[in-house]
Amino acid sequence: MKNIAILIIFTLLTSTICYGQSTYIYSQPKELDDGWRTNSLRSHNLDTTRVYQLFSQLQNRKNKLHSILLIKNNQLIIEEYFNENSVDKPHDLRSTTKSIRSILMGIAIDKGFIDNVNDPVSKYLKSPVPTKNLDKRKEKITIANLLTMSSGFECNDWDKKSKGQEDKVYKKKDWLQYTLDLPMVNEPGMVSNYCSMGAILVAEIISQSSGMTIDKFAEKYLFKPLEIENLKWGHTSNKEVINSGKRLYMTSRDMAKIGQLILNSGIWNNKQIVSQKWVEESTTPKTKITGIDYGYFWWNIPFKINEKMIVSKTATGNGGQYIMVFPELDMIAVFTGGAYNSQEDKLPFAIVREVFLPTFTGKK
Repeated sequence: MKNIAILIIFTLLTSTICYGQSTYIYSQPKELDDGWRTNSLRSHNLDTTRVYQLFSQLQNRKNKLHSILLIKNNQLIIEEYFNENSVDKPHDLRSTTKSIRSILMGIAIDKGFIDNVNDPVSKYLKSPVPTKNLDKRKEKITIANLLTMSSGFECNDWDKKSKGQEDKVYKKKDWLQYTLDLPMVNEPGMVSNYCSMGAILVAEIISQSSGMTIDKFAEKYLFKPLEIENLKWGHTSNKEVINSGKRLYMTSRDMAKIGQLILNSGIWNNKQIVSQKWVEESTTPKTKITGIDYGYFWWNIPFKINEKMIVSKTATGNGGQYIMVFPELDMIAVFTGGAYNSQEDKLPFAIVREVFLPTFTGKK
């Protein structure tokens, strides 16, 4: 995430907020019998000027946002869709799927399919096995290394020269074999580089250890308890994609359920879906990627409001897919968008910093 680009977007957003005309008409989100309670934004007795100005500008200007949702105190209070998107349309989550895979790993440990996150990958991933660039360091790679992007493989999605860069791997016949055959460039656990192939290995480990494809595992242990039905698994690749390599397509409301699960320490509707221990462990910083704190496929994004720092436990995806969880405020913000491979996908950070946080903290 490039600070200069974010600063530019902050400036643009601030200028439009200050001078835009407030034509936005707020409506309380509808009750849809999907597990969500809704409430009116007005019930919080806040200065909502910034919120109204924001949505007025978004209505009157071209943008690449697809949805904005805000949940406060376990109630959905803001729900807006843009650019022909709607409440019942599943959205390509891109790398936000990684954070959900992290939850699935926690469930696999809770259920006893996997003993420990610090176990070596080879204990569970029986096939394939490395056949090229054989290196004893590969035997040391743990599940935790995959979850923190610190496997040591030559795999960096943000370096086009990297042999494990995701777009290169997508062209290969066998993604798993190719990934396991990558050269080692670091000792496992020492350096974190953003590596999507590690997330695919995580999904395959869950699948092989449980004897269930990742979609069936997720349906049984996560989505059914959360009452999530309107979803699918897919990929932008034209080739046949293995189950462990597919991404999730979910509605914005169901993305918000994932956020609420994290906020509630693994509980949904008074039922423990994933252990509190795992939620805390997976969202606690373990390393840094591009200088930003990173846990097990969850980012810790800091927002500075006046002199106070508020941290969001955040799932991110290319194009503007975000689940931002603010434990301190009992608040969740969800965004979807179509700003793929563009700095415009950082606009939600500006919205949170310049609109939502000042509104709900009373800070200017």
